Amino acid sequence: MITTLAAILEEAVEHDLIAKNPATGRRRRVKADPPRRTWIDRADHIAALLDAARELDAEALVRRGSRRALLTTLALAGLRLGEALSLRWRDVELGRGTMTVRASKTDAGERVIDLLPVLREQLTEYRAALGDVARDALVFGTSTGAAQQPSNVRRRILAAAVARANERLDREGVERLPERLTPHSLRRTFASILVAVGNDPTYVMGQLGHTDPGLTLRIYSRQMRRHDGERERLQSLVKGESWGTRRHPADSAAPAIVEAARV
Repeated sequence: MITTLAAILEEAVEHDLIAKNPATGRRRRVKADPPRRTWIDRADHIAALLDAARELDAEALVRRGSRRALLTTLALAGLRLGEALSLRWRDVELGRGTMTVRASKTDAGERVIDLLPVLREQLTEYRAALGDVARDALVFGTSTGAAQQPSNVRRRILAAAVARANERLDREGVERLPERLTPHSLRRTFASILVAVGNDPTYVMGQLGHTDPGLTLRIYSRQMRRHDGERERLQSLVKGESWGTRRHPADSAAPAIVEAARV
């Protein structure tokens, strides 16, 4: 019963409904394997996901650019889904290169995030495409300005982008994206990227709004053990120096990301 309850509550954590799974920990009386938490720590996988989101934007009738902008924000700023859907343009200082998170579950979660150059340029393009938008407007609202439902983001944006990305990866003979990716997986992806580009755990914790260093240190340890060149490829991804992973078609997100980092 405890194992089943823990699995249910783990889903609640993934969906940002609760901050911590109370059915796990050392006080539990039954032995159980820890839940498998996913994230993306490969540059070609991140590129494939954002490429797919761009393709979906191109096919959309309204709010073009919002899918890629949202997924880029989740992966490269580490916002919880609820934080992203509550974000307003007044909290995004594109000139300064910062993003202020106010709608958070904890005091530590209220933080100022330093925008990576790639994300900064993406949000600048997205903001320009929206035209005249009030500073108080939601960054990722619906076409009518209302708040999006988290379930729609999971099913219609992230799941659709993952499926489209896997189709391309299959055609190219590249390993698929990890299974069971969630918006929270992209938050862990951000931690992996920050570690890869050389930031220390204290800074990473602050950017994520963490009070418990456990997850940050686990990701840090995993990245520091890697000797396959992936850390360097992730560094190249955010700096725009070289992808070093795979060639992208002219209409993919990669050339835009590379150019954005050079601006």
